Amino acid sequence: MNLLAIDVGNTQTVIGLYDLESGVEPPNRVADSDLLDHWRIATNVERTADEYALLFQEFLAFHGFGWTEDVQGFAVCSSVPRVTGALRRFSERYLGFDALVVEPGVKTGMPILYDNPREVGSDRIADAVAAWDLYGGPTIVVDFGTATTFEAISAKGEYMGGAIFPGIDISLDALFGRAAALRRVELVEPSNVIGRSTIESMQSGAVYGFTAVVDGMVERFQAELDQPCTVVATGGLSGLIAPLSATIQHHEPWLTLHGLRIIHEKNSHV
Repeated sequence: MNLLAIDVGNTQTVIGLYDLESGVEPPNRVADSDLLDHWRIATNVERTADEYALLFQEFLAFHGFGWTEDVQGFAVCSSVPRVTGALRRFSERYLGFDALVVEPGVKTGMPILYDNPREVGSDRIADAVAAWDLYGGPTIVVDFGTATTFEAISAKGEYMGGAIFPGIDISLDALFGRAAALRRVELVEPSNVIGRSTIESMQSGAVYGFTAVVDGMVERFQAELDQPCTVVATGGLSGLIAPLSATIQHHEPWLTLHGLRIIHEKNSHV
């Protein structure tokens, strides 16, 4: 049995294909256990269900897989409603069953302590579920996406809340848009914290500046929780920031997909 897991972000969409019959179980399971392959595409609200079928068919063909005989599960977390609708229609037409979309009413196994649990993004819930499965609690998840988000999971496995602020790319876009003398630069670690050129100065501000923000927020989270926490990073730019951070302990690029896999397991027998 294979599961197609889709994490739809505002900028990019990440796709994972899982083998659910490999027999790897906790505590031996890691975030990429049973992950046969993964792909990343640009999120496009104009893409139709039929276009998704063509894309997914090509990805699956890399492994010699097809629809009917090889994909028995389809799980989605999405922050883009139009894409969610297209993926629902894709699942109904091409897979022959309803997509499991992470939304209110879906079993996650995690109490949500937000004032209004419906406000919590499905990707944030998937991250928290995955982090609890891999590391227990208390845990802090930092997700570097379009927005940079922080999630706090208690020692009891409860989603306590978090923080949201603009992601690195959004911040740089705003800077380029408002400062006529500055141009886009490659987002890589510079040679020096004290930049010796405009490009190096911008890279320093983006990379080391965001790393300092992350470390400062983690320290504030731990102070408010009044206990040390396991800190896990995920998201598209996590590989750049995690090695430079003093507080991030684990880098899990496929954390959200792993959370989708767990949520699918919890709902497959409901």
